[in-house]
Amino acid sequence: MANIASTTASAGTEVTARALREAVFAGLITLGLFVLFVGLKTDQNIRNELILTQRWGLLAIFVIIAMVGRFLIVAYVQPRLVQRKAAKAAAEDVAKEESFFSRNFSKIAIAALILYPPVILALTGVQGSLKWVDNFGIQILIYVMLAWGLNIVVGLAGLLDLGYVAFYAVGAYSYALLSTYLGLSFWVLLPVAGLLAACWGVVLGFPVLRLRGDYLAIVTLAFGEIIRLVLINWTEVTKGTFGVSGIAKATLFGIKFDASKDGFAAMMGLPISSAYYKIFLFYLILGLALLTAFVTIRLRRMPIGRAWEALREDEIACRSLGINTVTTKLTAFATGAMFGGFAGSFFAVRQGFVSPESFIFLESAVILAIVVLGGMGSLTGIAIAAVVMIGGTEILRELSFLKMIFGPNFTPELYRMLIFGLAMVVVMVWKPRGFVGSREPTAFLRERRAVSGSFTKEGHG
Repeated sequence: MANIASTTASAGTEVTARALREAVFAGLITLGLFVLFVGLKTDQNIRNELILTQRWGLLAIFVIIAMVGRFLIVAYVQPRLVQRKAAKAAAEDVAKEESFFSRNFSKIAIAALILYPPVILALTGVQGSLKWVDNFGIQILIYVMLAWGLNIVVGLAGLLDLGYVAFYAVGAYSYALLSTYLGLSFWVLLPVAGLLAACWGVVLGFPVLRLRGDYLAIVTLAFGEIIRLVLINWTEVTKGTFGVSGIAKATLFGIKFDASKDGFAAMMGLPISSAYYKIFLFYLILGLALLTAFVTIRLRRMPIGRAWEALREDEIACRSLGINTVTTKLTAFATGAMFGGFAGSFFAVRQGFVSPESFIFLESAVILAIVVLGGMGSLTGIAIAAVVMIGGTEILRELSFLKMIFGPNFTPELYRMLIFGLAMVVVMVWKPRGFVGSREPTAFLRERRAVSGSFTKEGHG
């Protein structure tokens, strides 16, 4: 017993010493990385001279956080994870019954989303609900729909698309221009925007039929930039960098959401507020997102969906089975682009203004990151990743209490990309296959069973 106790104590001392050593290394690395970005800041004085402002206190806070975090990970988190892994390996392989929440997660989530606006309205009031319904509801659902559309191309068909924002732009400008010049309503132009985006998806698909991997990514990236440059330079139609403003709003069976006597608020006897229009838009984008999920699920169970998955796993084997890879790729691009066009037309309705600045490459990168972090091919994982990434960046705007820690000049939203990058690194280390690293096959022999991500090819989720 004495030997066991001494061995345990020595092991604990060794772990603590290693944790302290790595904490010091982490502090030195953080100091070297952030001394020029955080410790020193360039500014201008009243005579427009460039001066150097020292922020050693803020730098010290970053270093301390890195040291404490690394010490806790090495001293407590890693040993706990090793113990859990050993206990899990030693335990018998007993099949666990799924809980009620796991079996009905999708239904519970949809019910919660339907009840979200009324609950927020009751808790924060009419005007107070604007921020929560718009920024934390509509904004997240737009990215959920975009990511689910891109998931058809990347997650199901395995075609790396870095220019997906181009279809988003096509849908937005299709609605903006046609509604402005022809006076057509949103419900007429919604399918038109989707069809036009699908046509551009086919146009993109033809040149890349023989390309794979990095070459495919480069061409799709160029396509996205071409669309953006066309929007900037075709000033006679798109008005260039000035954008298109005064875009018509959507209506509910012809009822407008304005302050007129025939408006929604007056007809329902409600006080005049723009919150009702935001709630209407919330349910509209929720319906479009659910339509995207429904079509994706149905297509996966059809021969075309299985052809996409075969193409994703091995294109040569796919051809040897007699599958037409040309039509398979084109249908994947067209279907994904169609949902991007739907989301773009909704974006134009929501904003009332579109410009090329809203469709830069960073948008494509964010959408692709949501698909990868959520787990390619997994609708649930992608939705969770969108909530974490988009909702997390919006929450940063509300963290004004951080100024008490980092100083009155600290602006949390300026660091959102830094935190976003760190979160991506952490998730990729912790969950290299995404939040949901397993997927259910569309075809099975006797029993439907999820396939672990470790059995799939790297990068194919």
